[in-house]
Amino acid sequence: MKRILSGIQPTSHMHLGNYLGAVRNWVKMQEEGECLYMIADLHAITAPYDAAGLAAATREMVATLVAAGINPDKSVIFAQSQVPGHSELMWLLASMTQMGKLQRMTQFKDKAGKNAERVGLGLLAYPVLMAADILVYKATHVPVGDDQKQHLELSREIAGTFNHKYKEGFFPLPEPVIVGGATRVMSLRDGKEKMSKSAESDMTRINLVDDADTIANKIKKAKSDQDVLPDSKDGLENRPEAANLLTIYAALAGETLDKTIAQFAGKQFSEFKPALADLSVAKLSPLTKRMGELLKDTAEIDRILRKGNEKADAIASKVVAETRDLMGFWK
Repeated sequence: MKRILSGIQPTSHMHLGNYLGAVRNWVKMQEEGECLYMIADLHAITAPYDAAGLAAATREMVATLVAAGINPDKSVIFAQSQVPGHSELMWLLASMTQMGKLQRMTQFKDKAGKNAERVGLGLLAYPVLMAADILVYKATHVPVGDDQKQHLELSREIAGTFNHKYKEGFFPLPEPVIVGGATRVMSLRDGKEKMSKSAESDMTRINLVDDADTIANKIKKAKSDQDVLPDSKDGLENRPEAANLLTIYAALAGETLDKTIAQFAGKQFSEFKPALADLSVAKLSPLTKRMGELLKDTAEIDRILRKGNEKADAIASKVVAETRDLMGFWK
């Protein structure tokens, strides 16, 4: 049976890219195996963050997942920091992870830039914690985007190193789950940049907490070009903004990109954007409304988290204990 593990950081609001590229697919995965969905608050503190708002952001992320269709009675929703096994296994795995591999990670180089000697250890060790997140549950499958493939490959290497050193087959080598269709939603202001929570301008993304007027305004002001919409995918070459907006429409409508292109072929953005805004509001408003209802009942959110934390810890603590035994620690 598949055991699927994925996570999302409680930093800022979940946006359309998170939803279409990941969370909507997580909902479908609940039928494919045992699913554990982690609020990755330990990862969140590897960059500057608002300590006073971290708990509230965690609750909001739980509310968003439930509103999007994650069933807490079917899947495990939990906070990473509340399962000690993540941190302990991370340290055990760090002892056998080569520094050179961590320093060559693309995300580390991108985020550290020219200040690599000044960044915190957490940013460098981020991939080891990610490996621990996966291996502490002996997860078999991990949904990943393009930006996390390298980290998952390192997780497989770390698992292989442990298995070779201590016990073959102890940790399964996690397989990536690459889902099709809108897996990479781009910025509304730059079709070459991924839609991101960390982007300075809020106009680059549609947040799931945005109201109808805000969504419509963001789409109206989204970057486009002067040409009419094409009649084939070939016509999207060198038109990243057009490709992005059409991809978003197709994903929200649940149809192929080819069908969406055919629907709007030859039309101006002035005609397409209102249609995209109407569709976005229609699809996202029920989710936003449900989020609001959940956030009014923080006791229920906390109940969901406590229940999920207990289930996750029951799995993780057993795996960590077995790992300590294999490594020869006194008990």
